[in-house]
Parts: sequence; structure tokens; C-alpha cells
Amino acid sequence: MRAAVLAGPRDLRMEDVPKPEPQRGHVLLRVLACGVCRTDLHILDGELPPLHARNIPGHQIVGETEDGRRVGVSWMGGVDGTCPYCVRKMENLCDNPVFTGYTVNGGYAEYAVAREDFTFPLPDGLDPLHAAPLLCAGIIGFRSLRVAGVEPGDRVGLFGFGSSAHLTIEVLKHWHCEVFVATRGASHQQLARDLGANWVGGEVDKPPALLDRALTFAPSGDVVVAALASLRKGGVVAINAIHLDRIPQFDYDTLLWGERQIRSVANMTRDDAHAFLKIAAEIKMHPKVTPFPLSRALEALDAVRKDAVDGAAVLIPD
Repeated sequence: MRAAVLAGPRDLRMEDVPKPEPQRGHVLLRVLACGVCRTDLHILDGELPPLHARNIPGHQIVGETEDGRRVGVSWMGGVDGTCPYCVRKMENLCDNPVFTGYTVNGGYAEYAVAREDFTFPLPDGLDPLHAAPLLCAGIIGFRSLRVAGVEPGDRVGLFGFGSSAHLTIEVLKHWHCEVFVATRGASHQQLARDLGANWVGGEVDKPPALLDRALTFAPSGDVVVAALASLRKGGVVAINAIHLDRIPQFDYDTLLWGERQIRSVANMTRDDAHAFLKIAAEIKMHPKVTPFPLSRALEALDAVRKDAVDGAAVLIPD
């Protein structure tokens, strides 16, 4: 099969590789689409230490099983089920996790293998191109809402407005929340307005009202501090980033005191996936996507790096 193989930092190349063979408890998928995620950039750049000399990235996989079922695969590709976190139903924090496209090969290929109990049935009527971003960007955005403790009717800030945030806002509007978006880029700002944001400003601008909750999607400590500065007392910032450049110094008395909280979002659970996909089907979520052929995977990654894509970039086998 054809696959985009990562052979070293920023060394992604198209190759002919053996078609994978599923082990017991796994399924073989013909890849119909695979979303491009910022986590893929962290893997490509070596910010997440390589686990293998060669690896096939990609963890937002829409695939077809050998018996014709259409399923999705996300970043969390498996857990041990026995560690203290799994026992406490906190499988996103498993001590021995499997990560799709990092621990094991992913979906930048014509075929992929996945653990069957970590595949998810997809909503009817949603084509593979538009289903792919739901499988990480959508699920992790939904988990961020849970981690932040968002309630219907809350005032919620979204700091950064890429693939994940543009799906999260649809859930927030469904919950009748007021949504305040701080992001760079005129096209991202316009997309936020088009999707119903109550206010839109620059990436570290302060919203005109104090927020109950704030979610950050940019891997920037400056953005985290900007979100914290926008909270009411008792408010929560949830950091949705697997890698953060730094946390700058900030004034405790004015920014954190008053029982404001900073929380991190780590991975996702299967319950997050099922709950989010149910909502996505109910509200007929239809992500904004830009398709790229698999052979142009590096170009798609560069477009995500440069914020040159509104919504999500998705790879389609040539």
C-alpha cells in the first residue's frame, strides 16, 4: 500500500509499504479519510519524542471494515484496562496507553489497523471527508468543555479558532451559551462570526464580559494568561494542548486569586467519543474542511502549521 512514512524529524516521505495484518481483537480498515491535527505537527517536528525509527502518522481516521461497516478511530487507540486510572474510569490517563499514529501506525495510508473496541460507529449521512475532523478535533474539544465544567447558558471564551474550536462552538450554541472568540487571522475571525460567536477579537484581546469558562487551543502560554485574565472569580481555564511553549510569569493576586482555576486536557475517553458523536448527529454537525490528496500530506501539515486552513485539513487517498 501507499503511505506517508515519518523517517525522522520533518522527514515525511511517500513509500510503498506492506499492507498491515490485524491481530486478534483488531480490525483492518480501508482508509477513506484522515484528518490532520496539530498533534501530528508535534510528532513531525520531534516535540513529542519519536517512539519508532519509522512511523505512519494520523489519528482522525474514517475507515471501512472488511464487512462494510464505516467506523472512526481517534488518538486514543487503546488502554491496558487494569492500571489505577482505568479502574477509576479515567482511561484517558492510562499508564500504558496506545496512541494512534504515534505508538502504532496511523491513517496517513491506504490501510490501517485499529483495536476493534476503540472504533466508533459514525453518524449516518456524514461523508468521510466531513466525519474525519470529528474524531479528534471534535472529541477533544468536547472533552475540554467537560474538563472546564461548562453548563448550558455559560459565558465561554475560545482562545484560538482552528479545527477543534470551530466544532466546539457548535456544541456551545446548541447549549445556548454566549461565546467569545479570541484568535489571530482575519479568516479565522470571520469564520467565528459566521458560526455565531457573540464577540470576536485578536488572540490575546480581552472579551467585553467576564467569562465563566475559557478554553485555549493554541500551544502558547501567552494565550493561557490572556484567558485567565478574562475569567470571573471561580472561573476555569481548560488548556487544550498536548504541548505548550511556556507559561510566562503572571500576577497571582489579580489573575489566579479568587478560586480561579487552570486545568489541562489530556487525551479522551470512549465515553467522550460516544457522547460527542451523538450530539454531532443530533445537530447535524458539518465541519468546514479543506481536502488534500494523501501524496500531499506534507503540504497539508504545512498549511495547518501556518494557520492557512479554515476549519480542518483532511487527507484523502489518491
